[in-house]
Amino acid sequence: MKKVVTFGEIMLRLAPPGFLRFSQTNSLDVVYGGGESNVAVSLANYGVPVEFVTRLPNNDIGHCAHMEMRKRGVGTTHVNWGGDRLGIYFLETGAVSRGSKVVYDRAHSAMSEITAGMIDWDSVFDGVEWFHWTGITPAISQGAADACLEAVKAASAKGITISTDLNYRKKLWNYGGDRESIMTELTSYCDIILGNEEDAEMHFGIKPEGLDITTQGHEVKAEAFLSVCKQMMSKFPRAKKVITTLRGSISASHNTWAGVMYDGNTMFESPQYQITDIVDRVGGGDSFMGGLIYGLLKYPENDQNALNFAVAASCLKHTIKGDANLVTLDEVEKLMSGDASGRVAR
Repeated sequence: MKKVVTFGEIMLRLAPPGFLRFSQTNSLDVVYGGGESNVAVSLANYGVPVEFVTRLPNNDIGHCAHMEMRKRGVGTTHVNWGGDRLGIYFLETGAVSRGSKVVYDRAHSAMSEITAGMIDWDSVFDGVEWFHWTGITPAISQGAADACLEAVKAASAKGITISTDLNYRKKLWNYGGDRESIMTELTSYCDIILGNEEDAEMHFGIKPEGLDITTQGHEVKAEAFLSVCKQMMSKFPRAKKVITTLRGSISASHNTWAGVMYDGNTMFESPQYQITDIVDRVGGGDSFMGGLIYGLLKYPENDQNALNFAVAASCLKHTIKGDANLVTLDEVEKLMSGDASGRVAR
C-alpha cells in the first residue's frame, strides 16, 4: 500500500487512575493522543506506511509526544517544531450511569498557533495515496483552519483521496471562526466523509427527515441515517461514500456498536456488537476511521468488508486503555469471523 498522511494535534492526556473522580485523585496517568494521531497509529498497526503531520513544541513534553508516534511506527518527518506548549486534556472516566468528562487545556498550544505556509505540502504529499483530517483541526484556531485548507487543496491537486471525520466538538470553535462556512469549504474536497447526525446538524444544518434518531438504549436504527447520508451527498457531490457509526448508549459501561456506509446507491450495514464492559471508549471513532481507511484500501471492491473491518477494529478499541487502538490485524479478522470468545491465545 502507498502512504497515508494524517494532519492534526496530538495532546497530553491526564486522567485519574481507574474510575476516580478529579476531586478524589492524587495522581494522573499520562497518555498521548489526538484524533488524527490515533488514526495514524491504527494504520501503522495494520502495516500501512503512514505519516503524521503536526506542530510540536521543542521541549521535553513535545519530544515525548514525538517519541510516542515513532514508537508506534508512525512517520514524523514533516513535524513542524515551534511554539511553547503541548495541548492538554484531562479525562475523568465514567462508569455505569455516570458519563465520562473531558476538560480541555489547549489554548495557545503549538498546533493552535500553526499558520498557512509552515508546512511544505508538496513534499508531504510526494508518493501519498490518502490524506485524512478531522473537524477538530479547524476548530482549534483560524491558523489551523487555514493550514488545513491549504492541505486539502494541495492533496486535491495531486489526485489524492481525501477523507474527514467531521468530529463536532462543542467545547471548541470558540475563536470566532464561521464554523459552517469553514467546514463546508473543507468538506467539499473530501471523497470519504465520516460523521454522525450531530456532526451533520451542527456543521451543516442537516437533519434526518421524518425519523427520530435514538442514541440511548439498544434501538439505534440504521435506516434513520439514510436521509442524512443522501443530504450529505447532495451538498458534497465529490463524496463517494458517507459513513456513520451507530453507538447506542445503554450506560457509560455498556454500549452497542455498529456502522453504516452509503455509496449513493446502496446502504451497507455492519453487524452490531454488544460492548458490555468498556475499558476506554475515547478514540473509538478514530479507531473506526483507521479501520475504514485500511478496509477501503485493502478491499477496494468490497465496501461491506471494509465497513465490517472498521466496526470490528473499533469494537476492540473499547478494550484498550488509552487513546490509540493497539490491536493487530489477526485480532480484528478473528472478531470479523465471529469469534468474540476472548479465549487465551496459547
